[in-house]
Amino acid sequence: MLVASVLPANFADLGGQLQELEKAGVDRVQWDVMDGRFVPNLTFGPDVIAATRGLVGLGFEAHLMVEDPDPMLPRWVDAGCEIVIVHAEATTHLHRTLGRINELGVRAGVALNPATPLAAVEYVLDLLDLLLVMTVNPGFGGQRYLAGMEPKIAAARAEIDRRGLDIELEVDGGIGTGTIGAAARAGATVFCAGSALFNGPGTMADRVTALRAVATAEAA
Repeated sequence: MLVASVLPANFADLGGQLQELEKAGVDRVQWDVMDGRFVPNLTFGPDVIAATRGLVGLGFEAHLMVEDPDPMLPRWVDAGCEIVIVHAEATTHLHRTLGRINELGVRAGVALNPATPLAAVEYVLDLLDLLLVMTVNPGFGGQRYLAGMEPKIAAARAEIDRRGLDIELEVDGGIGTGTIGAAARAGATVFCAGSALFNGPGTMADRVTALRAVATAEAA
């Protein structure tokens, strides 16, 4: 599955960019929500997401790179996000937060920064619909893929399979045609790409096709 991060999009034509992504064949859109505190950048709030919800049929996931996500959880759901991803590092009571997301009727995800071990989510895996292994340090697009995260991806894949859990294993950061294959071999099944979709040779549809072809060919 290919997820498009809209972080590199032209925000002056955000609706048009989303429609282009949909026509190009991506499977879902990720909204990189940044608060300038948990990560050193600011992006958008739920009103921006809500304004675009009716323009495309693509699924929306909110990747909350924010401190204390709990008070705002209903806003992201009301904005149209079917998946809400919180960071293990930003949540004091992760079990409670995930339970709240489930109560809101959407799918719950947890993201792990590069330095955060898989053990941080060992006891909440049963509450997850999605586990996001960051392959860059969050906050900015266009960063270099950290190949050192592949053992963590592989360990997550092994644990998910061992326990027979139905969890999407997503990677995000530096994903392009030169890196997506290694992430797929490690066991990831969902790939979030930004710069590789918005920049590069050919049309956006060509880039989607190229990324999907490599991931499919190299899947574990």
